[in-house]
Amino acid sequence: MSDNQKSEGQDRLNVERRVVDGIRVVQVQGEIDHDGKDILSQALLSTDGTTAPQRIVADLSGVTFMDSTGINVLVTIHQQVRTAQGWLRIADAQESVLRLLQIVGVDALIPCHATTHDALNA
Repeated sequence: MSDNQKSEGQDRLNVERRVVDGIRVVQVQGEIDHDGKDILSQALLSTDGTTAPQRIVADLSGVTFMDSTGINVLVTIHQQVRTAQGWLRIADAQESVLRLLQIVGVDALIPCHATTHDALNA
C-alpha cells in the first residue's frame, strides 16, 4: 500500500503510507505545522479516515520542522491507538525534531527509535 499526499498548493508536507508485516509505516517529509496537520492525521488514520490502525510507525526522518500542532496530532493518534490495545512508535527523527519531542516529554509517552527497522522490531 502506498499513498502519497501533499498539502493543497504547497510542497511543505509529503506523506507516504505502506504496510510492513501488518504495521502501518508512515514516512513523512517536510514541515509538520498547522497547514499539514490534516494530511498527517489522515495518513496515520485508517483508510476510512476515522480510526487508527492498531500498530503504526511514524518515520520522521524527512521532517525538517515540527511545531505543537504536530505534537498534538501524534499524541491524539497515540491515545486512539492505545485505546484499541495498539501502539504508535516514532522512528528516525532528525535531531531538532527529537529534541522537541524530548523537551515536551512526548518521548516518554510515545517510544522513539533510531530507525524504522528498530521501531518495527521493538
